[in-house]
Amino acid sequence: MAAMTTMPHLTHIALHVTDIDACIDFYSVFCGMDVVHHRVAGAQRIVWMAEPQRETEFVFVIMEGGGDLHLATNDYRHFGFAMDSRQAVDKIAEQAGAEGCLAWPPRQEPYPVGYYCGLRDPNGNFVEFSYGQPLGPGAEESKSRESLN
Repeated sequence: MAAMTTMPHLTHIALHVTDIDACIDFYSVFCGMDVVHHRVAGAQRIVWMAEPQRETEFVFVIMEGGGDLHLATNDYRHFGFAMDSRQAVDKIAEQAGAEGCLAWPPRQEPYPVGYYCGLRDPNGNFVEFSYGQPLGPGAEESKSRESLN
C-alpha cells in the first residue's frame, strides 16, 4: 500500500435516527451541542450539530430514516464527551437517571479510562461522559491516583 501524502482528519459522524427531534433535544440538553445547519433532501430532514466554537472542527450529522438500535448493555460502542470534573459526571448521571436514559452509572476505572457514566440517546446509541481520560480534563489527577494504588 502506498503511503498517504495527506493524513485524513475526522470531521463528522453521521447517524440515521427514527426521531430526529428527540435526538436534537438529547444532544442539545446533555451534550451542549447546537444545530449549525439543517436542510431537507427530498422528504428527509438532515441536521448538523456541533459544540459551540467547534462548528468547523467536528459535527454530528443526524438524518431521519433510521431504525432504533438495540445494543446490549455490554456493547460498549459509544460517543465520548469529556467533562470538567467528577461532579459534572455525577450531575449528568443524576439528570439522565431522572429522565430514564442512564445506561451505566458513574464508575471509576484505572487510567486511562478514568471516571465515567453512560447514557442511551433516543435512538439507542450509547454516549459516555468522562473525567480523567487523556483527551480531557483531569488526566494528570487520574494518572496520579493510579500511581498511588
